[in-house]
Amino acid sequence: MALYTIGEVAMLCDINPVTLRAWQRRYGLLKPQRTEGGHRLFTEADIDRIREIKRWVDTGVQVSKVQTLLNNEPENMRNGWRAQQEVVLQYLQSGNLHRLRLWFKERSQDYPAQTLATHLLIPLRQRLKCEQPALLVLLGVLDGVLINHICCCLNSARKKNGRDALVVGWNIQDTTRLWLEGWMACQQGWRVDVLAHSLSHLRPEMFEGQTLLVWCGESPSALQQKQLLEWQAHGYAIYPLGI
Repeated sequence: MALYTIGEVAMLCDINPVTLRAWQRRYGLLKPQRTEGGHRLFTEADIDRIREIKRWVDTGVQVSKVQTLLNNEPENMRNGWRAQQEVVLQYLQSGNLHRLRLWFKERSQDYPAQTLATHLLIPLRQRLKCEQPALLVLLGVLDGVLINHICCCLNSARKKNGRDALVVGWNIQDTTRLWLEGWMACQQGWRVDVLAHSLSHLRPEMFEGQTLLVWCGESPSALQQKQLLEWQAHGYAIYPLGI
């Protein structure tokens, strides 16, 4: 079993070591192992938990309330999703993309997009986002298969009754998350197209007559939220995603 120092975990999770110590000491969210010298050591499960905590905090949940949210998900359910992540990793590592595409199709029949994104795809992509080139290659392959699958889902949704909309990323870095948001939106009754590149400056007047579903990332700035409300007040059909 691999063990990681607090410095390594801070780098993998893009978080300050001081914050990790506070989550452990003040809030009891983490229980790392210790070396004989008293240094913290974290497992893969600890890293997954840290990323889950970070996702809750990034969406605006107070750290003091995260423990309750974590406890609401049974351990066997968390382990079940972790096992499914491992299945996807095996397909990626073996290069069996045909089976991976079939697997995604089967899971999409069992679970809604929101559930798959929250419990499977976002955590798995976080695991693959690191400095190791081999894992970044796997992330690229996963994203390609995932976007292809989502495109098929969006095309099928266009054959049904619904409201047309354009999914737009506003000042974001992770464009694959934009496709995930579009996938979730199409299951909420929207017939969506996705603007493939993020916009650093959003000008709704350039999309006259279109409904815009805007993804600003996990933590949209106060300025972005204020601007979206102002545009709505001026009559633009523009709605935030993930807020």
